[in-house]
Amino acid sequence: MNNLSLYGWNDSLFQLKQTSQYKNLFHGRVSAVNKTNYEVITENGVLLCELSGNVLYGKASFELPCTGDWIIFQAFDDHKGIIVDILPRKHTLYRRKSGTVSDRQAIASHIDKAFIVQSLDANFSVRRMERFMFQILEENIQPVLILTKSDLEYDRHQVDESLKHILRRMPVFFTSILSPETVIPVRKFVSQGESVVFVGSSGVGKSSLINSLCERTVFLTSETSKSTGKGRHTSTRREMELMNDSGVLIDTPGVREFGLTSDNSEVLAEMFEVSDFAESCRFKNCMHVDEPGCAVVEAVDNGSLELEVYNSYLKLRKESWHFSTSEHEKRKKAKSFARISEEVKRIKKG
Repeated sequence: MNNLSLYGWNDSLFQLKQTSQYKNLFHGRVSAVNKTNYEVITENGVLLCELSGNVLYGKASFELPCTGDWIIFQAFDDHKGIIVDILPRKHTLYRRKSGTVSDRQAIASHIDKAFIVQSLDANFSVRRMERFMFQILEENIQPVLILTKSDLEYDRHQVDESLKHILRRMPVFFTSILSPETVIPVRKFVSQGESVVFVGSSGVGKSSLINSLCERTVFLTSETSKSTGKGRHTSTRREMELMNDSGVLIDTPGVREFGLTSDNSEVLAEMFEVSDFAESCRFKNCMHVDEPGCAVVEAVDNGSLELEVYNSYLKLRKESWHFSTSEHEKRKKAKSFARISEEVKRIKKG
């Protein structure tokens, strides 16, 4: 028997379930997504579930179940079932779908904290951290920076200096699986019933860290490549694991590109501390590029705002606006198509 409260089930989710026409059926949480089915944690164990026709054909691709979703299912036997409904999502982490301009993909849902995992070697990238952090903050998920491989040689002062503009928004942990005592504070940071998703590029040690947090081998890992000095990619899907009497951890495959799906300029400005200076701009609608009386540009010129941070802010803002515009155009086309369809129906009825 599984205690679903350990997996995050609570009164709020129970109330959401009461709004479903299938409220009298069983519920569970998606622990992994396969090509043709879903692994679902239920009170009686793990079921392999497929989608009902209404769910499969009635939802957009990004609305289909993802790891972390709470679903309602009809059981066929002790091992199989059909997903008939998905409870409304909260705190869902999305990314732009690879190879697309405006399609998005759900990574994990009902998330409390997101661990941005970076290693203190050639994989270290402040710009990548900023990208993850922006998307996480947009969904009101608490970002946490986990720096792995702290047993390697690195310049602590240089690392601290490069991160100072984002550390007021998230805590940071320096860890090494070779030093178990460095992992203990991270373990204590996850409370019972909380859900934590791990994000980062390949080779930064996400799976190794999860194994250490769980105090057992739950995900396969591989040795560092001797030719490149980088860890080899091992995670191939988003997968959930329960810590001992604590929270839920969701591992994700390493990503080379994490495309933004957010256009919240206020969150972005606060994250990069641009908003601290923007209040003094001459114009309220200042774009902080070349307008007269722009306090942000002035801060860059006098060194109060680092040029690299400012350039990263402009880059992410441009990308998020591009996605937003594409989404808007897509919705316009969908509405136009719907009107045409309704007109065709009326003509046929006439």
